[in-house]
Amino acid sequence: MNARTLPRNRVLQPRLPDNSTVKLIGLGGVGHIVARYAALFLASLGVEVRLVLLDGDSFEPSNVTRMLFSACGNKAAVTRDELLPRFTESGLSLIAIEDYLTPDNISRLILEGDLVLLTVDNHATRKLVNDHCAQLRDVCLISGGNDAAGKDASGAERRGTYGNVQVFLRSHGQDVTPPLTRHHPEILTPADRLPTDQHCTDLITSAPQILFTNLAVASNILNTLWLYLCGGLHYGELAFDIADGLMRPTMPLAQPCKTGPDLPPADKSCSPAQP
Repeated sequence: MNARTLPRNRVLQPRLPDNSTVKLIGLGGVGHIVARYAALFLASLGVEVRLVLLDGDSFEPSNVTRMLFSACGNKAAVTRDELLPRFTESGLSLIAIEDYLTPDNISRLILEGDLVLLTVDNHATRKLVNDHCAQLRDVCLISGGNDAAGKDASGAERRGTYGNVQVFLRSHGQDVTPPLTRHHPEILTPADRLPTDQHCTDLITSAPQILFTNLAVASNILNTLWLYLCGGLHYGELAFDIADGLMRPTMPLAQPCKTGPDLPPADKSCSPAQP
């Protein structure tokens, strides 16, 4: 068997222990899609689980061309209110936190043992979350994003069809996969700022994104979550381009990772592939 893939005949079954917490940070173009399908998936597992939605931004009429929402208002609160009636008979609890992540609140919002889905559109927040997770003993951080259409900060023209998903996994105080900053200098030294540090006019201006690239990012974040819960994660990063019709791991692990949130310590083993 190729050590960087899973055997075709292996049955993948997701497992999540009771009273787990999944934190979804960012309910914008990617996050509002992730929220709906993550809720559906988590509810289907038949365990008690909390899905915490966190965003300080609001849905506005200008968002209707690339987001589905029933009312204007805080994104976390509106999404929670839309989803709650659908899951009243399940073990899923939905919680909205109407705030941005900041250096002052991150230590109480991202905790040991959390499953973190990061769907923000700025590198400053990615670095903030990455650096905090690096201090935790056990955490799974799955971060996804994509190019906007047009010129980037360097002036290069982007068509908006490329995206990636990164996994920063820590188990028993050790890095199982590299941090988000390891191979991405744009995250290590972000050129942008946290939303709370930006002027209001900066927040109004946003680069256009392609709806289907957002959809691809959301799908790959959820695929990665599912694979992790199946104990079959075999990459630390996944890259794709919807125009080229390509998707592949860019950071494969030396062997499929058997790490999962409900596996005993002795069964937790995976290591990055050697360069």
